[in-house]
Amino acid sequence: MARIEVPMPQMGESIAEGTVSVWRKKIGDRVERDEPIMEISTDKVDAEIPSPAAGVIAEIVVTEGQTVEVGTIVCYIETEAGAGAGAQPAAAPSAPAAAQAEPAPSAGATQAPSAPAAAQAPSQPASANGAGPASLEERLRTRSTPLVRKIAAEHGVDVAAVQGTGRSGRVTKDDILRHVEEQKHAPAARPAAPAQKPAAPAQRPAAPEYEGGFPWGEFYTSVEHPAVAAGPNDRVEPMSRMTQIIAQNMVLSRRVSPHVHSYFEVDYTRIDRVRGKNKRTWEEQGVKITYTHFIAWAVARALREHPKLNASLSATEVIYRAEVNLGIAVALDNGLIVPVVKNADELSIVGLAKRVNDVATRARSKKLSPDEIQGGTFTITNPGIFGTTIGFPIINQPQVAILGVGGVEMRPAVVSDEYGNHAIVPRKRGYLSLGYDHRLVNGADGDQFLARVKQIMETFPEQA
Repeated sequence: MARIEVPMPQMGESIAEGTVSVWRKKIGDRVERDEPIMEISTDKVDAEIPSPAAGVIAEIVVTEGQTVEVGTIVCYIETEAGAGAGAQPAAAPSAPAAAQAEPAPSAGATQAPSAPAAAQAPSQPASANGAGPASLEERLRTRSTPLVRKIAAEHGVDVAAVQGTGRSGRVTKDDILRHVEEQKHAPAARPAAPAQKPAAPAQRPAAPEYEGGFPWGEFYTSVEHPAVAAGPNDRVEPMSRMTQIIAQNMVLSRRVSPHVHSYFEVDYTRIDRVRGKNKRTWEEQGVKITYTHFIAWAVARALREHPKLNASLSATEVIYRAEVNLGIAVALDNGLIVPVVKNADELSIVGLAKRVNDVATRARSKKLSPDEIQGGTFTITNPGIFGTTIGFPIINQPQVAILGVGGVEMRPAVVSDEYGNHAIVPRKRGYLSLGYDHRLVNGADGDQFLARVKQIMETFPEQA
C-alpha cells in the first residue's frame, strides 16, 4: 500500500491559506480518482477538491472549519497503485477543471524532502544558521501572507525578526501589527559598537501592490466588528469564511465610496414580445433568454458609451478599463458570489446568456476557478427574482458602480399614441437602480447611463 499526501491546494497566486469547509469522505471511505473528497473556502472562491488517486481515506489531519496554509497536509490516502517503500508523495489535488491553468503545488513544496531527494537538490534554501538546507519548521517560520509582507514593507520591518505566534512560529497579521506598534514606543537603539559590522542602511519600503489598484490591506486591518452579548437562549454559530469576507467587503465599500443611487422604471413589454417571437430559435440554440440576459446585454453596450461607469479610482488617478467584464451576483445558501463574464460587450445575447448561465451554475456547484471571480469592471445584482421592488446595492470594490434589478410585474401605465391620445393600460414594468461612487461619477453621469440602458432595452430589435 502506498500512502499519498493530500495538501491544501493553491487556488490562486495571491491565496496563502484555505479553510476546510466540509469533508465529503470520512476515514475508511473508498474514493475514486477525481472524486470530490472535501470542500474548501478561500478569500477568492469556494471549491470542491478532487482526490488525486483512487484509494481509501487513511487519516484526516485538518478538521472542518480549520484554516491552514497552502501546502499543509490535510489528509492521507492509501492506495495500491505504485506501492513500494520508495513511493513518492502525490502532487496536490488539482483545482476544479476550469482552474487547471493554475496548478497546485506538490506536497513537496512545503514538506521536508526525503534523503535521496535532498541529495539531488543542493539548491534548497539555507537554514538560518547557514548550516545546511532549511528544515520544514524554518521554512514555515519565514513564510507569511501577502498582507503581512505588505505591512512589513511599509514599515521597513524584517519579517524574520518578528516573533510569530502562528504555526511553527509563522508571523500572522496580529504579530506584525503588534511589532510595528511596539517599535513606535521603543526607545531609540544605541549605536552599534565599533567592532561590530555596521548595519546596512534601511531600504525604502517598496510601494505596496494592491489588487485592482485599491489599498485593500490598509482598510482590512482597521475593520473591527463590534462584539454583541448573546442571551441564554440564543443560538450562536461561527461565521463562515464567505460571510466574514462579505461583511468586511461591505464595510470597506461603504467607508471608501460615497454612495449615490438613482433609479429608472423600465417597460419590459417590447422585450416580452421579442422573447415570444424568438423563443423557439433561442431554445434550438440551447438557451432560454431571461430578463437578466437582456439587462446584461444592454448594460454591456451602454458601458462602451459611458467609460466612466466602467472605471476604477486609484489614489489620484482614474483607470478606464479596456474591457467590459460583467460581474453577475449569484445567491448561495451561505452567502453571495460574483462570477465574471469577460468581454461581455463582444457577445451576442445568446452568447452572453450561455456564459451567464454557465458561470452561475458552476458558482452554485462550487466549480469556479479563482480567475472567474476576478477582474470584474461592473456588477449586476438581481434581488427582483425574490420579489424585491427596488434595491440600493453596495458597490463591489474597486468598481465605481453597481446595477440593482427590481422585480418585473404588471402595472397600470399611461401611454400615448401618435395623435396625442392617452390611455391607461396594463404594462410589464420594473425598476433598475444604479449605485455609484460620487468621487468619480456625478448624478448626470449616472442618470445618462441609466437612461441609455433603458433606451436599449425598450428598443430591442424585434428579430434578434
